[in-house]
Amino acid sequence: MAADLTRYDDVLALLTALPRRVPALQVVVVNGSAVTGGWDDHSDLDVEAWCSGDAATTYAAVLALLRDELPVDSVWELPEATWPEGRQCFVHLQPDAADLGRPTRLLDLVILTTPERLTMDTRRHGTPIVLHDPDGLLHLEDDDEREMEAGRRLAVEQTAARRQTAAWLVERAIARDDLAEATLLHLRFAVEPLVRLLRIKHCPARWDFGLRYLRTDLPDGFAERVEAVLPGPDLAVRSRTAFAWQDEVLAQLTSR
Repeated sequence: MAADLTRYDDVLALLTALPRRVPALQVVVVNGSAVTGGWDDHSDLDVEAWCSGDAATTYAAVLALLRDELPVDSVWELPEATWPEGRQCFVHLQPDAADLGRPTRLLDLVILTTPERLTMDTRRHGTPIVLHDPDGLLHLEDDDEREMEAGRRLAVEQTAARRQTAAWLVERAIARDDLAEATLLHLRFAVEPLVRLLRIKHCPARWDFGLRYLRTDLPDGFAERVEAVLPGPDLAVRSRTAFAWQDEVLAQLTSR
């Protein structure tokens, strides 16, 4: 069932009209949970756009129009270095975004310079809602599988090679009663690599998506099992459980 985007109707209307006012814009799409699943009353609206020429100039023009014509409360602009070929910001259309007593209105906007060939892998990002692409510049095609497989293979190799060192780091921090350090190391070396391995096994196209979307990307019940090894009062038990699960999945992946 298509996501109900009606609470963003004013934003979508402005975005659809933007290329007439900012001619450098060549492609504008909605992606994120609106097209991949999981959309609800507290989802932000993910918009990605590509332009000719300097993306920073186009981004500044678009942001100025958004500020002028939408009820903007605040804007978080990511550092310029975040995107080598563009800019990103989160535009808050109401105060206190953490107040979930009402539907969220928040725009996540990325503007990039159009590459020589513009592609989007629908396995990873869903089928976008195209607001503007008169020249058909956006091609829906899979990312290079050789590069994807190389990344997955390196992740498995590194997890296996680091396994004993990782467990020692976590156990040592626990033994020293360094709770903050132990919690950080548990997440970094026990939980995150475990989820990466599970993704490689069960949803290889989205192997590098981290701890997000576990309920949509992994088999039923796996999200709850991951949550059961997140930091808690019995951290040593949870860490050993997570590493044991790592061993199980590593054995499956390396025996193929």
